[in-house]
Amino acid sequence: MIKQSNGWKIRFAEPADASALLSVYRQYIETPITFELVLPTEEEFAERIRDVAAGYPWLVCVDDSGRTVGYAYAHRHMQRAAYQWNAELSIYLDGEMTSRGLGKHLYKSLIAILKYQGVRTVYGGVTSPNKKSEALHLGMGFTRLGTYHNAGYKAGKWHDVMWFEKEIAPYDINPAPIIPFSRISPERAELFLEDINMFLEK
Repeated sequence: MIKQSNGWKIRFAEPADASALLSVYRQYIETPITFELVLPTEEEFAERIRDVAAGYPWLVCVDDSGRTVGYAYAHRHMQRAAYQWNAELSIYLDGEMTSRGLGKHLYKSLIAILKYQGVRTVYGGVTSPNKKSEALHLGMGFTRLGTYHNAGYKAGKWHDVMWFEKEIAPYDINPAPIIPFSRISPERAELFLEDINMFLEK
């Protein structure tokens, strides 16, 4: 676990975090930021954490009091084998924690680990409009790809989804298969977080 000068602590999520993570996700369930219509149960969310963590990193951030204030994770972008070198990023922050640099911190941490796993491109899908999320992606060097028009219906209207991409490693010939996150030792994964946090605190 990495303690930040601002009091944040970043660690890897576990199924036991389901209730705390749902306290953050619940803030978005009635909005078009997520296209999910019904809040998952704790059991369902715990299973999601297990499923994601088998292949990709899932990070959770708590404050000095131990309250969960945000989380972010990566997941498979598309299912065909040739897509395996891509990943999609998702992030949810407590409403009081937006525009404070936490999103950038979590994204940098995810990308560092994904690069080690062998991912070449990361993507972000953002329901339009969402100025804070758009600013996060553009500020992190993502390129705006385009828009899926009327991609989802929620809260009485149709919503567009903007897509962003970022190259995080060279597109070499005959790339090795992606290393599942579950095959990275906890010690090695913690080193990535330490390196990133030391850089951010400079």
